[in-house]
Amino acid sequence: MIVRIPLIVMLSMILGGGPAAADPIKVRLPEGTTRGFLVVHPPGGEPIGYGELLQKTAGGAIESRLLLKFTDGSVHDETSTFSQRDVFRLEAYKLVQRGASFPGMDVQFDRKSGQYRARIREEKGGEENVASGALEMPLDLYNGMALTLLKNLPVSSSASVQMAAFTPKPRLIRMVLGPEGTDIVRAGPESKEATRYLVKLEVGGLAGVIASLVGKDPPDLRYWLVNGEVPAFGRFEGAMYLKGPVWQIEMNPLRWPH
Repeated sequence: MIVRIPLIVMLSMILGGGPAAADPIKVRLPEGTTRGFLVVHPPGGEPIGYGELLQKTAGGAIESRLLLKFTDGSVHDETSTFSQRDVFRLEAYKLVQRGASFPGMDVQFDRKSGQYRARIREEKGGEENVASGALEMPLDLYNGMALTLLKNLPVSSSASVQMAAFTPKPRLIRMVLGPEGTDIVRAGPESKEATRYLVKLEVGGLAGVIASLVGKDPPDLRYWLVNGEVPAFGRFEGAMYLKGPVWQIEMNPLRWPH
């Protein structure tokens, strides 16, 4: 007889047992006010969405919002609020994914209240699962902050931090960030060297073995940063939800009407 375990229970088994906390990431390049325009497309494909990355100060902290709008009407809206006194510290986080491109997710938590709220669908058209309650927020918790952390890593170094995954109950998993190689890119007539970073989400111990067996390993992500005194974002590549398709996000140059 084959025993079928509900997916939500299986994910809880996979993500259960959070990793030990590590040191928070030190601030080398403080973040500030910025705004950039983005384009989303499958590798080698035509654009499927456009968006913005907007950062501003908010009550002594930095509020960083990634807003992507897809041609099918879907939306990815992610906001990370963090402080940067000596080290980066995540203060609040909110993620909304809705529309045909996503199964559906609405998650938010903050350090001040110590509470979370999550509404999640495991698959498109599936049943919505809801949970809320207390959330442990260790000092190395960094949902939505991978790009900021990569810009602040010392040259050729790696870091291991944590992020909260929701099923819909939260589980802490390990996020390992480090250089994977270099590529040459073009900026107008000039060639630039870009470091390719791998962001690997790891589920350790027995839970990690179960994840591999059921094909629910968290997806690897990649970021390209153009090297220099101030690293510049070049590209993101990866899935934006579990078992999702691989998309690329790049800077979108402005076009002027003739």
